[in-house]
Amino acid sequence: MPENICCVCGKEGVKSIDKRWFCAEHFESATHERRGSWRAILGLVVALVVFVVVVYALDAVIKPAFTTSTLVLVGVVLALVPAAIWMVFFYQQDRLEPEPVGYVLGVFALGALLAAAVGTPLLDNVFRVGHWLYTNTLTTILGSILVVGFTQEFLKYAAVRFSIYNSAEFDEPTDGIIYATAAGLGYATVLNIQFVVANGGVNLGAGVIAMAVVALAQASFSGITGYFLGQAKFKADPIWWMPLGVTLAAVANGLFNWLRGRITRGGISLTGGTANPWWGLLLATVVAVAIMGLVVWLIRRNIKSALATK
Repeated sequence: MPENICCVCGKEGVKSIDKRWFCAEHFESATHERRGSWRAILGLVVALVVFVVVVYALDAVIKPAFTTSTLVLVGVVLALVPAAIWMVFFYQQDRLEPEPVGYVLGVFALGALLAAAVGTPLLDNVFRVGHWLYTNTLTTILGSILVVGFTQEFLKYAAVRFSIYNSAEFDEPTDGIIYATAAGLGYATVLNIQFVVANGGVNLGAGVIAMAVVALAQASFSGITGYFLGQAKFKADPIWWMPLGVTLAAVANGLFNWLRGRITRGGISLTGGTANPWWGLLLATVVAVAIMGLVVWLIRRNIKSALATK
């Protein structure tokens, strides 16, 4: 078998990037910047903040009275909103070259399934983080990174790596960001639903803020792993490349949880509210924009470097 075969489709390769060969079609896609995905993520951040402000204001003005079951139902619906917003923005911005809806929804569902079937039982029943995570600052930081962060980020990585990663549909470095974001939002959706159900519903004002924070944070950390996945697919990176990506995402996850607790001046949970949730929303927004900006810059730099060598 010839060595110069396309790493995406298996056809004869005509061009290479860092020892990985591509056919003409997939070399073009591997060096293509998919700007619609960045606009979708930015749209998610802006729309979520607007959505939170509107719901919070309506709750303060109208003061709706819900039964317990209705409050749980409303909370579950609100938990689905971040993913719905991202899907709408993504397919509007990416309509000229969209990813198959079934693939995106499949990775979203897999991220949700891993959260419900593995992540939450592992953290709650095996590691029992609720009993020791917040005992002191050092324990909170180390536990949030080494236990919570690595568990959540590895499962979101697995949702992409062991599903869509080897498909021919994963044909651009940016696809790593797209599918990892879908997995992250799936994970966040389950965390938020579990929080709503466990508490018999949530106060709409504070609850919608907390759910937006979880969605923004989980999607942002997934973006880090997604960048590393996209590079691993199209470049001959060293064996430590993907472990580094998951580690960076876990560190960001853990430090965010700790810092969120500090700035809100209240106890924090893996999924829920804090004493002053607006500071948490501000932190999540800044983190999401910063990570997105860094990833955009890295991918543009990589594409420029690849094109400059050919």
